Amino acid sequence: MTLRSLAANSPGRRANWKALGLSAEDMLKPKIAVVNSSSELAICYAHLDGIAKIVKEAIREAGGMPFEVRTAAPSDFITGAAKAGSYILAGRDIIANDIEVQVEAALLDGMICLTSCDKTPPGHLMAAARLNLPTILVIGGYQQAGAIDGEPVDVEDVWSGQIGERFGKKPKFPVADMAENAIMGPGVCAGMATANTMHSVVEALGMALPGHAPVRANSPKMQDNARAAARRIVEMVHEDLRPRQIMTEGAFRNAVATVLGVSGSINAIKHLQATAIEAEMDLDIFALWEEMSDVPVLSAVRPTGDVRIEQFEDAGGARAVLKRLLPRISGDALTCTGKTLAENLADYEIEGPDVIVPMENPVGPGPAIAILKGNFATSAVVRLGVRDGSRPEEFEGPARVFESTADCMQAIEDRVIQPGDVVISRNQGLKGGPAMGGGASLILFALDAAGLAKTTAFVTDGQLSGLCLKGLTVAEVSPEAATGGPIGKVRDGDIMRISVQNRSIDLDVPADELATRDGPGYRTPATGYLANFRDVVRPLDTGGVLLPE
Repeated sequence: MTLRSLAANSPGRRANWKALGLSAEDMLKPKIAVVNSSSELAICYAHLDGIAKIVKEAIREAGGMPFEVRTAAPSDFITGAAKAGSYILAGRDIIANDIEVQVEAALLDGMICLTSCDKTPPGHLMAAARLNLPTILVIGGYQQAGAIDGEPVDVEDVWSGQIGERFGKKPKFPVADMAENAIMGPGVCAGMATANTMHSVVEALGMALPGHAPVRANSPKMQDNARAAARRIVEMVHEDLRPRQIMTEGAFRNAVATVLGVSGSINAIKHLQATAIEAEMDLDIFALWEEMSDVPVLSAVRPTGDVRIEQFEDAGGARAVLKRLLPRISGDALTCTGKTLAENLADYEIEGPDVIVPMENPVGPGPAIAILKGNFATSAVVRLGVRDGSRPEEFEGPARVFESTADCMQAIEDRVIQPGDVVISRNQGLKGGPAMGGGASLILFALDAAGLAKTTAFVTDGQLSGLCLKGLTVAEVSPEAATGGPIGKVRDGDIMRISVQNRSIDLDVPADELATRDGPGYRTPATGYLANFRDVVRPLDTGGVLLPE
């Protein structure tokens, strides 16, 4: 008998579980972790206790033994309040480590993860890749938006309206009224922001059952999905079907194509890279992004266009996008069904062909997201959305450099920033933020409200909300300012050149002169977990994982 078997069947373990009510028969069943991020702090997670109950009942009916475990539950609008949002991205890795500490340490046989707000999907995928236990994800669903005078209102309207008022842009309704009506039920933000992007990614990777993303939170359909996933995880344990069999290079290619096809959040890039690293894959997601750059936009969901997330779901969601993309992607990728993607899609008919259109007649040409490189960055990300000429893609102008969000916001309010400027907001990277806190998204909404989004370029080493799609915006510049990157050495008046066509971002300063300049170092103090995060986080080419070199 192996040491693992001895530990898994120890008398002390059986004694503890007997005290919890398990029978001798239960001890022999597949032991499934039900990973739940339920929280009374945030509406994103408020419904998950009810879903966990459904999942546990279905696992028992399928012959398994469920054990519910809890993890951290980061939410942008709630737990993003302190430290300029630094705890949000840092929470992703807490989730992955929470799962390891409970699921791996207890020698459980598999897990089903209830995945909701932005950082739970990547946290769950990273844990699945790391532990390589049979795993399936349940999509937690999106919230119902409200309406005023018959016009839809969601949390994006509240956020942009709040910032817009400061800079003289009148919101479509009073902000207080929109705040009262924007969220009418549990779930993640409506629209193709980071959460719904990552939900679609989960299905594209093959880690959720077909047709499950996106979904109305707490709807009968979502509850049925949860039951189906619960039954399937028990089967996966018996089949010994593991994440590293599913999350292959082809699966990552499918996920990249899906994000491009829906003009999703740029945050998916680092989350996919982090997942690949956890799976011990030698896979460069940034290079894969360029390889798939011909994938066009097939559905213009808010904030890219006017399609609402409910329409996207009703049109077939991620499954319909994958069906459209099938000639371009890896149909032979294995999925959690035990079948390949092509097999899953063989008999599927797209419900909304006018909402999710064919590649031959796209909403807009690819790529919706591009990776830029040059003497200013080894990588930087620009979200282009539908490339219809409404936003500049080539830009040259003088840099206007800001060390903090507050200083930049004040300069916008004081009309210091002028058309033609390249607005640089730094000290917001993985180490400088730390954890990419700092509020780069606030600056972008402020530029838009001030009428400057399309006449300036915005460049930052920070991350952006998945709701952000305004003007020519270059984010996640790496190397970041705090680690000596050129973004930390650029000065007011230096000429910047940005070219989407050439995939380039360059600074017109001689290399020898740049080498003599000092960078800002760590301008933002960090204590506690954030200080630990700053010490050990790896660069963006790893997705910002917390793993030893």
